[in-house]
Parts: sequence; C-alpha cells; structure tokens
Amino acid sequence: MPTSDQCRGVYGQFGRADDSLLVSADNDPMSILNALLRPDQLLIAVDAWAEDAMTQNPSVGAKLLLIPEHNLVLASRGSAQFFLKIYELCLQASFRADFTMEQLIAELGLVMNHLWPSYLQAAAEAGMTRDILHSELVLGDWSPKVGRMVATAYAKDAAGGPARVQPLEGGVASPGEPLRGRPDSFEFDDVLEAGRLRAAYLNKSVGRTVAGGGLLAAVLVEGRATISDVGPI
Repeated sequence: MPTSDQCRGVYGQFGRADDSLLVSADNDPMSILNALLRPDQLLIAVDAWAEDAMTQNPSVGAKLLLIPEHNLVLASRGSAQFFLKIYELCLQASFRADFTMEQLIAELGLVMNHLWPSYLQAAAEAGMTRDILHSELVLGDWSPKVGRMVATAYAKDAAGGPARVQPLEGGVASPGEPLRGRPDSFEFDDVLEAGRLRAAYLNKSVGRTVAGGGLLAAVLVEGRATISDVGPI
C-alpha cells in the first residue's frame, strides 16, 4: 500500500482513487501483449480473445484503449476488470487541467498498489482462485518533455508486493519465449505472425484456447493514434 505521502501524489493526478471493485467473474486471465518502441513510433498489439474466468466461456474484449486527446494508449494482459478500473481512473485524470503524461507514468504503479488488495478481496469473494489473478499493463504516449515516444510496463500478481515498473527501451513481449531470435518489426505482416506464434505457444502450454481471435494493433506517432484489426490469429 502507498504511504500517506505517496497517496497525496496519487490523488494529486488521479483525484481520489476509489478502490471499490465489483468482481462477479473476471475475464481474460491470459492473453498476449506486444509493445514495440522507437523514438518516433509506438506499436502495441493485443489479441481480442476473452473468457469468463469461472466458466471459461469465450467472448471478445478490448485490451487496449485510447485517451485520444492526449494521444495515449493503455493496454493490458490479465485481469480485464482491473484493467478497466485503471483505465477509468486514467480517463478521469486526463480531464484535469494539470494533467501530464509524465506524472501519470510516475503514479500509475502506486494506484495499482492501492487498488490491488480490494481486487484480490473481491475476486476471493467471487470464488476465483488466486493463481489466475494478475495484471500486466503498458502505458505509452508521445512525451513533449523529452521529444519522443515513451512507454512503461507495470505488473501485479497475487503474491503481493509493490507493482513492478519498467520503463521500456525497445519494447516488451508477453509471453516472450516464442519470439526469441526474431528481429523486432513494425510491419503488420510480421506483427501478425508474432501474434500467431505467441497464441499457439500459450494455447499449447495451457492445453486449451486462452489466446486468439483477432489481433488489434495501436500505432502512435506524434499527434496521431490509430487502431487496426491486423487479422485473425
């Protein structure tokens, strides 16, 4: 949990972070997330497969969302309901007159720490097992302060402890094992093939379909953000 001094920083950007989370049966315990970063461009790709964590009934879901007035993207692997709560708070923060990308990046991990105990409690009350409770987020944007694209990865799991926060240099792939030895590429054909490799890897390792559907890619450059359906994986 954040200290009182840290909470003042969190609430400064986010307002008062409401920690209420309603979890009947969370979605998307596993999926794929890929981020490629260079100074002039950010690409984030996610699959659209989702499922009810209790019944395993499949559906589709948006695992990346924009805050377009700030050319900002937030993407997720893991708990859909936790992701949507974080997105809601980011969206609320974006309306503030003093909103900055840099402060949001600095404080997002603290907000995750603040909300996580409530999420674990709500998930336990819904009968969900702790081993599937995790959240990986990537937040990216054009930073006027440094004059380039920036992105940061965050992760929480049921083991507890502070959120793991990692500023990205070239990108991140989760899971990354299927892409070892492959060069990074912003070309959609290559992004699609990488998505197919990771979906096949996850589905084989779990023994059933937990990733797949369509591959969605958000591409951000200075002043412009686009989301494309790259194709089925």
